Amino acid sequence: MSELPTTFDEWVENFGEWQTRVGFDPAWIGDFELSIKFDWERAGEQIEFGDYKGRKKWERSLQIPHQNIRDGLLSMITVQGDTEFASVEQQKHLLETAPTDYDRYAAARIMAEEQRHGWQMCYLLMTYFGQQGAREAQKLLERNAQEGSRLLGAFNRPMPHWLDFFCYTMFVDRDGKYQLGMLSTSSFKPLAASMGPMLKEESFHLGTGANGLRRIIKAGVIPLDMLQRYFNKWVSTAHDLFGTDTSTSAEWAYVWGIKGRWDERKKLEEGLEVIKENLNEESRGHYHDEIAAEVEKMNGLLPEGAAPLYVAHENFNREIGSCAGGRYTVEGHAFEGDDAEWEEYLHQMMPRAQDEEDLKKYFEEEWIEFRAPTRMMIESGIGQIKA
Repeated sequence: MSELPTTFDEWVENFGEWQTRVGFDPAWIGDFELSIKFDWERAGEQIEFGDYKGRKKWERSLQIPHQNIRDGLLSMITVQGDTEFASVEQQKHLLETAPTDYDRYAAARIMAEEQRHGWQMCYLLMTYFGQQGAREAQKLLERNAQEGSRLLGAFNRPMPHWLDFFCYTMFVDRDGKYQLGMLSTSSFKPLAASMGPMLKEESFHLGTGANGLRRIIKAGVIPLDMLQRYFNKWVSTAHDLFGTDTSTSAEWAYVWGIKGRWDERKKLEEGLEVIKENLNEESRGHYHDEIAAEVEKMNGLLPEGAAPLYVAHENFNREIGSCAGGRYTVEGHAFEGDDAEWEEYLHQMMPRAQDEEDLKKYFEEEWIEFRAPTRMMIESGIGQIKA
């Protein structure tokens, strides 16, 4: 990788090297423009919660009153940018095996938008956080999901096929929506102003996941019990992404006003009390209710008599939080049984090696409802692979 950039333009040159190194052809984004976007009006003028509530939002890092607040912001921006580039590294190989031209467009557009989101975060780092920010922006191009070096475990996991992709965009990208929403009221105005455009683009990612899963159900090729196992895999991953149940870092972020609750403005208007030591668990609960409602809608597409799909309880298969490493059922109850029984239970509830083999055969069939790209999609050039 090149030397530490001193300007954002220099960082952009290094970004081109990153694309080459991870095997992402810039032509795949067609006419999509990698650019910096702000919604200053939506960001607001005054700090909305925490100890600095009522003061003018900080527009430059030098206005931030304490170094620990600055460090907290730097970490949040870095982690957000890291997830964006990691997703591209996880997904880019899928373009070669897209089930339809529509799906190739959708995946390429998602990767283009994720790269733009990473640009946005690196612009903040380069513009507002000096040499320390430049160092973190450079590291975002040096870590690699394909090597397992991204900051969050979920963004190092392989994504070998399109069923994983649709579950990922349905469940993990929806977690991303919550993270962006909680940053949208940040006391650091450039960060808050970045969130509006990112949230608009994120909605396409969620729609791709939900629509893809509905099309899979309609096609009726992939067995529903197998589909459920992949739901369980990615739902538990997404639950972990909200962090530990009682997080001091989330509590301090709220006190400083740099990261709020989900629907913070609505909750403030309604006078809902904030429980600072329970912020991550509160957000996880909102998220869980939302994905449960989405899966319930999918159940309306199932054949008569089929067992309904469901969202596993927050306790199941957790690697982070008070239930990490614990033995809990998909209903959230403590598992009663010995080691062998537990292994058999996981065999029933999580994807198996045989599932991966069976999927190769299913993917040779019409395993997903066909959808043709629109003329606008074709003319955009997004996702088109030259022969």
